[in-house]
Amino acid sequence: MSLKKLAVHTGLFALLTLAAQAQAQLIGADAGELPAEQQSRFNAPSEADQASTNQSTSWQSGRYGPPQAQPGQALPARAIPSFGAHLFTGGFRGIRADGLNPDYVITPGDQVTLRVWGAVEIDRVLPVDAQGNIFIPGVGPIKVQGIRHGELDGRVRAAVNSIYSNNVQVYTNLQGVQPVSVFVTGYVKNPGRFAGTPNDSLLYFLDQAGGIDDAVGSYRKVRVVRNGNTIASADLYDFLINGNLPRPQFRDGDTLVVEERGPTVTVEGDVARPYRYELTPGAMSGQDLLQLARLQSNVTHVLLRGARSQGPVSSYLDLADFNRQPLQSGDQVTFSSDLRDDTIVVTLEGSYYGPSRFALPRDAQLHELLDAVAVPAEMTDVNSISLKRQSVAERQRQALEESLNRLETTYLGASSATNEEAQIRVREAELISQFIERARQVEPNGRLVLANNGAISNIRLQDGDVITIPEKSDALLISGEVLVPQSVVFAPGRSAQDYIAGAGGFTERADEKRILVVRQNGEVREAADVTLRPGDEILVLPAAPTKNLQLASTLTQILYQIAIAAKVAIDL
Repeated sequence: MSLKKLAVHTGLFALLTLAAQAQAQLIGADAGELPAEQQSRFNAPSEADQASTNQSTSWQSGRYGPPQAQPGQALPARAIPSFGAHLFTGGFRGIRADGLNPDYVITPGDQVTLRVWGAVEIDRVLPVDAQGNIFIPGVGPIKVQGIRHGELDGRVRAAVNSIYSNNVQVYTNLQGVQPVSVFVTGYVKNPGRFAGTPNDSLLYFLDQAGGIDDAVGSYRKVRVVRNGNTIASADLYDFLINGNLPRPQFRDGDTLVVEERGPTVTVEGDVARPYRYELTPGAMSGQDLLQLARLQSNVTHVLLRGARSQGPVSSYLDLADFNRQPLQSGDQVTFSSDLRDDTIVVTLEGSYYGPSRFALPRDAQLHELLDAVAVPAEMTDVNSISLKRQSVAERQRQALEESLNRLETTYLGASSATNEEAQIRVREAELISQFIERARQVEPNGRLVLANNGAISNIRLQDGDVITIPEKSDALLISGEVLVPQSVVFAPGRSAQDYIAGAGGFTERADEKRILVVRQNGEVREAADVTLRPGDEILVLPAAPTKNLQLASTLTQILYQIAIAAKVAIDL
């Protein structure tokens, strides 16, 4: 049994093909066989296609597939922080190292705890003197300067056992280390001299100085200087990305120098890290930048803007070409996804067999999809198919906003000639303000009516369309300004007034001349102009509570807009 035997329409398409065994033909890998021309146009999306659209899919908003390019202005470079600026927020300055790790190198001023028991008893704290020795009574001086903490116990034990060879136990421990003061200078926020321990990290001292000056300081050129010589160099990018950080053992009087920032490139767009990146003079290409900035998976193109000797330049490059692109300091790089897919994704809801989402060619028509979708014939209202579209909802929202703006402009700013008129204006202004506040909360549904003289219009589908194939209904809904809004069983021959009377009649605020009928397909008609049918909604609009005929007409017009866009009647 086909749709042609169930409904009157133009014959351009067959909405269902229901076999005698009630088996349905569906679109997709597990579907039955479709005609060859439909097989070529309606294929389920491959895993690769789905993966490419996952990044920009939002089932809640009804928008699927790669986003359309939107015009916009790049943020000023100064508004984007440098990569690494988040390092220095006090996280390193609060905890000082104790210097007691096995690799700590012992220096003069450190203190060693010594306990000896057995044939001889010794329990002392011995300082490391200026010559680098500790002096043990009965044993003599022992050289410990320059050895690691992990080697201390073995050195002292060997010296004690060389004198007391029998029945002697030895225990040593580095009790405390000599504090040091380190100068921090260069391009930091608060240069100065800061106390610490020899084993503190250079991040500890930098954080003590307030961190690197984000305007001019370098995160890639940090040096530790001792007696005029550089003993260690740090690239904080290597620490942030790979966790590598040099660990020099500081001495009193060392200097930590932050050099001036090198060439920088600003990165924004579809990236996980929108920052200003500092590049090294020998690594000034797109490939080097990609090693720092982590792109989102759907990035395809790059907008490069900057200045060269011949003047300002702007290039729009494929991602592969950008890898070989030379960069200069001050360039602004915007990554984006800019590929138009050859397919769209639409959604079905309501009464049908099969999957709810379909990947279709960009030029797919509604009838082509409906030809391939099977429905339960006795349960589906094939004359009430409708479609929700994001672009329609946006136009409805804009139209409603324009009407509300005109209402504000026309009536809220009107002058009054007398005190009585002014009082009336005040009451009207309160009414209008409350109405506008409620009206702006209405969310248009973007419903597109497809019924046309008993047939379904064959429109071109768009990405994100939601097609509704409703079930047949035995009920009728009465809502709006009635005493008892309710759903009732449809009874042929009854008028809208009969149903309203059964719902308790009109409220005091009802406009008895403004009764609308909302069809299942989204069509809105005057109740006096249509014959009711199952699934309809009778919507009674409120009357405008004002004697100003022009204002009442305007409010009524906006109420009609809201009823059509959202199928609701808001209170006045």
